[in-house]
Amino acid sequence: MALSDLLYPDNPKRRQELIHLHQELLNCMSTNFHATNELAGVLNEHLGCTIPHIQMRESSTVKENCDIIIQAMSEIQHQVQKIDSDMKEKLEPVLYQKLYDIKEPELEKIAIAHKIFSIVLGEVTSTAGMVAMKLLGSNLITLTVSNLISLLAQIGASVLGGLSITVLGLGIEMILHAILGAVERNQLLAAVRSYEKHLAEFKAASEKYQQAIGEVTSLVRQQAQ
Repeated sequence: MALSDLLYPDNPKRRQELIHLHQELLNCMSTNFHATNELAGVLNEHLGCTIPHIQMRESSTVKENCDIIIQAMSEIQHQVQKIDSDMKEKLEPVLYQKLYDIKEPELEKIAIAHKIFSIVLGEVTSTAGMVAMKLLGSNLITLTVSNLISLLAQIGASVLGGLSITVLGLGIEMILHAILGAVERNQLLAAVRSYEKHLAEFKAASEKYQQAIGEVTSLVRQQAQ
């Protein structure tokens, strides 16, 4: 009996669905690599950070690539937390509270942030304060990135995390063989269904992450015009 018959005896279409799921995951991860590099570039250029760019490794596993993104996102989180700490240290408590007061005019908060960055970094770009307030005042770091990191960790720990990025080139039988080597046959369907669930959550979180980064980079481009 073929491996595919063992996995899905009543639904041959599932073989193609498995390929499609894996390709969707890779496409989504690739887009997140690009978005993360865009955000790192903005932080490096305007806020004096030195976050290295990342690259998807086709010779590595899904988990290893998840770990690369997680490390970059964690560094972004760290840098934004440092920005907040610098603000809190150098501002009077009343001014610091203004940064997070939704009733305060946005332009005034941007001016406060820009002044602090001028002190910390010396010469800064005209958009430094705006970028800082966009990151501090939105849920990009506190919610969006944290949620995506959690989902990436779940995917990396799942049965598909051990698959190579390039496994598609080896054909569906190799994918099935890789999965069969990782779990017992009676656990396979549950594992793949879990993967489908993780992918759906990952795609939704990725869209929010990419949209949030798009808002930041759009502000920067508008200022440059």
